[in-house]
Amino acid sequence: MTNSAQQFASDNYAGICPEAWAEMERANGGSSIAYGDDEWTQRAADAFRQLFEKDCEVFFVFNGTAANSLALSSLCQSYHSVICASSAHVETDECGAPEFFSNGSKLLVGPATAPKLTPAIIRAMATSRSDIHFPKPRVVTITQPTETGLVYSIEEVRAIAAVCRELGLKLHVDGARFAHACAALGCSPAELSWKAGVDVLCFGGTKNGMAVGEAVIFFERALAEDFDYRCKQAGQLASKMRFLSAPWIGMLESGAWLRNARHGNACAARLAAAIAGVPGVEFLFPVEANSVFLSAPESVLDELRRRGWRFYTFIGGGARFMFAWDADPARVDELAADIRSAAAGIPRVGNRQLELTDDDGKPRGPSID
Repeated sequence: MTNSAQQFASDNYAGICPEAWAEMERANGGSSIAYGDDEWTQRAADAFRQLFEKDCEVFFVFNGTAANSLALSSLCQSYHSVICASSAHVETDECGAPEFFSNGSKLLVGPATAPKLTPAIIRAMATSRSDIHFPKPRVVTITQPTETGLVYSIEEVRAIAAVCRELGLKLHVDGARFAHACAALGCSPAELSWKAGVDVLCFGGTKNGMAVGEAVIFFERALAEDFDYRCKQAGQLASKMRFLSAPWIGMLESGAWLRNARHGNACAARLAAAIAGVPGVEFLFPVEANSVFLSAPESVLDELRRRGWRFYTFIGGGARFMFAWDADPARVDELAADIRSAAAGIPRVGNRQLELTDDDGKPRGPSID
């Protein structure tokens, strides 16, 4: 049985957006050629080329771990290394898959105190050793937005790309929420990727309204040589590929990819505005995309859990709330009201929350769940 009360612990909780669902349903209208030689896959790849204003190579895989791991393995030999932030998904949440699929390429992890990679960090890590006993730096990978919701600006990406070119490194972007970064910056996908110096981008669909599926985009076609074989060997070549690619047609041709991201970002901003200044509750990171990270006393977090809210605390050291394409603003307001009242120590009575008031006695939030 599905819980009707919407939760914001993860944007993976969301269902499929109508545009993706409709196109998948159309693809289900009859038989079609298998293994990606179908009209849907070609049309989806062309839609990406149009979106990025570039004749790029596009591959469709099931999930983000496969996208990142296979993309990095295509850029590395086993004796190479990959520079990443300490909080990068490839480091903390992919079970060693990048190392496994690259046959041992080592992840070189940046300082724990640095939420983003910078040219100075990259330079220091890439040039710290050059002897044959140390894995040779080959790739820099950044997450856009980061795992803690920070967005790399176009200028930051350009600066990172410049140091990569200088040092002979390739630049990969884990874009599980790349759409949210574009929405936050108000820029085109091209401006935030290849025009800024990115070599390979993993564009996330799962976090943005699709059931499953990511796109691996090579802006330099030579880098994609034999990538289709890597996908097959890794179990990522879907026999009925149209069901991975068709939803992208709905997302890209309708503009839903950007609308969905804008909505998620707006809901995060809505929560942040509603709880700004609540005593004892602090933002761990600036709210720039579709996530809000909060630091609060354990008693407040326990009270939120008691009221039925789900959230994770293992990322960034505080409570994380994520907002997807289907986030209900009214439900966001309920969360804000519960955070305010939990922080104030105001209990609930049955299914009612005692009304919060300002100093002048005016209500500050909803009194009914």
